Amino acid sequence: MSGPVIQGWCPGAHRPMAAADGLVVRMRPALGQITPAQARGIADLALRFGTGLIELTSRANLQLRGVADHAGLMLALDGLGLIDADPAFEARRNITLTPFRAAGGREEQIAAALEQALRDPGLASLPGKFGFVVDTGAVRRLAATSGDIRLEAAGGDLVVRADGSDTGMAVASISDAVEAAVALARWFLGSGGVGADGRGRMARHLASTPLPEALKGAAQPNAPEVPARPGFHDGLALFAAPFGQMAAQDLRALADTAPESLRVTPWRMLALPGLRHMPALPEGHELIVSPDDPRLRVLACTGAPGCPQASVETRQLAARLAPYLPDGELLHVSGCAKGCAHPARATVTLVGRAGKFDLIRDGAPWGSPDQTGLAPETLTDMIR
Repeated sequence: MSGPVIQGWCPGAHRPMAAADGLVVRMRPALGQITPAQARGIADLALRFGTGLIELTSRANLQLRGVADHAGLMLALDGLGLIDADPAFEARRNITLTPFRAAGGREEQIAAALEQALRDPGLASLPGKFGFVVDTGAVRRLAATSGDIRLEAAGGDLVVRADGSDTGMAVASISDAVEAAVALARWFLGSGGVGADGRGRMARHLASTPLPEALKGAAQPNAPEVPARPGFHDGLALFAAPFGQMAAQDLRALADTAPESLRVTPWRMLALPGLRHMPALPEGHELIVSPDDPRLRVLACTGAPGCPQASVETRQLAARLAPYLPDGELLHVSGCAKGCAHPARATVTLVGRAGKFDLIRDGAPWGSPDQTGLAPETLTDMIR
């Protein structure tokens, strides 16, 4: 039996991905944020064109599942100002910003200038998963976030660093930072970073092809900070979507609460700036508002029936198991061995296979299982 199929690219708006429950259509909001009006519009479109759920991705994007009328959805997204007219540009506009930033400040200026630079047709062959991270604060909030070229800070100075290199190039201005980032992208393309299959990541490329000294630099970026958790932090109210999915009515509730644009984070959370405390939401909402919620220690992919590669349901099982997971442990419920939700090790990993689960302790989904053929109803005792 063949293994799971690795697509090697991410869905977009112009290029949706087919799934068992319909098309997956991803939106990449400009500057990593949506207005309250756009948020309400997305909630309405989720109900009109999709499953009624909005997914938050680890790349700070939003996506709808179960879409049948792609053309109709595209017209609606265009009306909301959520897609770019150029499909090729939108596909490579993979920029993740820290939500801990000042409106109109340095991070947003960098991202806006970088978006313009990425319109260059000479960068059209960048792989679909190649991305940029803008994280120029006093601490690095996005140190664990996937990205190939990282725009950071050393003290208060800007640093541009290739992922996989410990040091980066110190630059004097925002324009210099964008120029350096583009130079790294051009080097990646010119030095064979993209394989014959169109895939490629910077860190993997650096493992076999050293950076030129001029692009490596000697600046050490600021220290990393652990990712934020739900709650109120430094002027931001953070709300997590359980297992990456948010109901349309919950997105609308956040839009009605937000005094300004909502920021999309790579932690499957939405951040609301401009507040002085954690706002109350309508009774019955399913958002995670507490940093101690046990669901934060469980990761789960789409699973069956939405994913054609999964033979097991995942998210309902994850919600049922979360309260029984011991403190300090991480549980990953994966529909197949590909491990989309968490391509890394976890304390306990459950991998679907032929309608049942394999259990892997302290390993990744593709590792050797400690137990096989477990029925879902037996798993509670297994993870206690």
